[in-house]
Amino acid sequence: MRILFVCCLLPLLVPAQRHGVPGGRPVVPTTSADIYHAPVTHGLSDSALLDLVERQTFRYFWDFGHPVSGLARERSNNTFDYGDEVVTTGGSGFGIMAIIAAADRGWVPRDSAAARIDKIVHFLWKADSYHGIFPHWMNGATGKTIPFSRKDDGADLVETAYMFQGLLCARQYFDRDDRVERSIRDHISWMWDQAEWNWHTRGGLDLLYWHWSPNNGWAMNFELRGYNECLIAYVLSASSPTYAIDPNVYHRCWAQSDHFLNGKEYYGFKLPLGFDYGGPLFFTQYSFLGLDPHGLEDRYANYWTQNYDHSMINYTYCVKNPGGFKGYGPDCWGLTAGDTFDGYDAYSPTNDAGTITPTAALASFPYTPKQSMAALRHFYDDLGDKIWGQYGFVDAFNLTRDWYAHSYLAIDEGPIVVMIENYRSGLFWRLFMSCPEVHRGLERLGFRSVAAH
Repeated sequence: MRILFVCCLLPLLVPAQRHGVPGGRPVVPTTSADIYHAPVTHGLSDSALLDLVERQTFRYFWDFGHPVSGLARERSNNTFDYGDEVVTTGGSGFGIMAIIAAADRGWVPRDSAAARIDKIVHFLWKADSYHGIFPHWMNGATGKTIPFSRKDDGADLVETAYMFQGLLCARQYFDRDDRVERSIRDHISWMWDQAEWNWHTRGGLDLLYWHWSPNNGWAMNFELRGYNECLIAYVLSASSPTYAIDPNVYHRCWAQSDHFLNGKEYYGFKLPLGFDYGGPLFFTQYSFLGLDPHGLEDRYANYWTQNYDHSMINYTYCVKNPGGFKGYGPDCWGLTAGDTFDGYDAYSPTNDAGTITPTAALASFPYTPKQSMAALRHFYDDLGDKIWGQYGFVDAFNLTRDWYAHSYLAIDEGPIVVMIENYRSGLFWRLFMSCPEVHRGLERLGFRSVAAH
């Protein structure tokens, strides 16, 4: 769904494509269906506001979840020309985590949350998969693959990693000895055991590939090279109890690219890895919804430092506002992938058109709590009449162009709930890092982690 990125930024093309434009064609999001603007209550305490935002955003996955499968719809408006049946694998993984947060905070009864997750895992058990790896999109009523592009009609390793990040948290959370919670654990463990992560090494190469299709084989030919949002795919590929990759794949593919090591300083923050100025902020979020960056390091970086510095570079850029965009400042910041006035883009300090995406600042709460709270206050108190709706904040806005999105995206809504919860309680970091398989996978790749001991 990204528009006109040069070849050297190819790894940034895929996340934009991920949100729903087959073949990477630009699309102008639907604006005919107006957003219901929820009332704004002024004078809330910080804690009450965080609670409100988390709970309202969770409703995207609970109230708007697909009625048959329970999975998350790709977006609140039609996904390209496929209609309302499109559910997203990665965004559904994030949604599973949002449902866990709701159960833990008592917004829905635990047994109701368990029943929804049980419906999801039963649906996934029968849905299309390819060597145990799910497609990017499915039909939420039938479980059949919906092609993401003409050749992307099979397994998507990264979307599957986001799904299993959520599923493993659910397996750890629903630990009671009753029929439904046992069913959840059993089905997740069966799918986890049977997912052939090492199939994506293409016959044992020291490479890991994003896509495979029974119709088109390896034609997509996209290697997972860092640094970007795909770290969790390597962690889970190394953690598989039955189909783990060799550690050489991590060191000879992920860590070998012209955009992996950085080491340069931006606004006084030294960035260990990645593109200049860090790239869009979802790099600091998608892999770290469950993977705890506290004390996490390998031979290449300390990942708390990586994520903190990246977040602060993004924040400082918006405060300095070299492009002179309306509204940018200490309480209005956050550049990442999302809908925008002329379609969809992945924004960062090196690609900016004045569009702020609320998930960027709000899913950064663990790293930048003061700066994120300032943004949250502004988004809600000052702009709420334009961007606050039935599922929380709309996907994006651009004050320079007086443009406000009429859409919500699963993959942007989910991190708001999950990372605010991690900031408040560390819930998902505890759950994911309690998986013994993850401990072994991190050790195999050469990671050290305080949370893994």
